Amino acid sequence: MLDSLRNLFGGAAAPEEADPAATARRLELASAALLFEVLKADHELDSREVDSIAEVLRTSGNHTAGEVDEVIALARRQSSESTSLYEFTSLVNEHSAFREKCALIRNMWRIAYADAELSKYEDHVIRKVCDLIHVPHSEFIRAKLAEKSRLEESG
Repeated sequence: MLDSLRNLFGGAAAPEEADPAATARRLELASAALLFEVLKADHELDSREVDSIAEVLRTSGNHTAGEVDEVIALARRQSSESTSLYEFTSLVNEHSAFREKCALIRNMWRIAYADAELSKYEDHVIRKVCDLIHVPHSEFIRAKLAEKSRLEESG
């Protein structure tokens, strides 16, 4: 599966030629890589953040634990090799509806708050992604406050 995901992400097929399942997998990988961008923003690898990414992937798709681990490994690698957010955000823009983009932002906040500390660098990455995927600032704030409220209620 890892090779097929790697091929999908790096594939040269034009969007109109890609089958819907392949596009969905590429989009999922791009979204996971954006979650890793939040994780690494504060330069501290916290297992709670990695666990949150795994939970997001488990709840957003029908994956086995092994598949989630493979997606995480590939997303981590893609994130570390990336020179910009564009390669990920361009896929999100091309293939996601507004509500899916908002869900991505909510998940990014979930990762940012997973270690119970919000870094200004995590905030910056999420703000930048919002701009790149055309999510208004009001949704950025709404998602941030919703995640903060969720944590306060559960903790």
